[in-house]
Amino acid sequence: HTVAVRVKLARRVEIEEVREAFASFTSLPQELKLHSAPAQPIIVRDEADRPQPRLDRDAGCGMSVTVGRIRPDNVLDYRFVALSHNTVRGAAGAAILNAELLAATGWMTGRKGRRGDGETV
Repeated sequence: HTVAVRVKLARRVEIEEVREAFASFTSLPQELKLHSAPAQPIIVRDEADRPQPRLDRDAGCGMSVTVGRIRPDNVLDYRFVALSHNTVRGAAGAAILNAELLAATGWMTGRKGRRGDGETV
């Protein structure tokens, strides 16, 4: 999937803050180091012509989302293009990662809502 996005933010930010927010994003699958979770769920490309399906669909073994063409927008605040692999990150990969997350947080064993360290999630 490729999507062109325009966003209005809650506060004024510089373009580098937008870029860094994408580049530094992680979530529970990364914290738990789940097998199917990419180490870097969002990869930022700075080239003017990226992302491109042919070049970027397999980023993070197909499980990362590639974001690029981040730029100011005249109507809203910023615009960017995001790309993900339809099968790997979409249907199949997401199902596997969701199952890993359910297992890791105890939803399949009756210890639901707990991480491996016992903290509630």
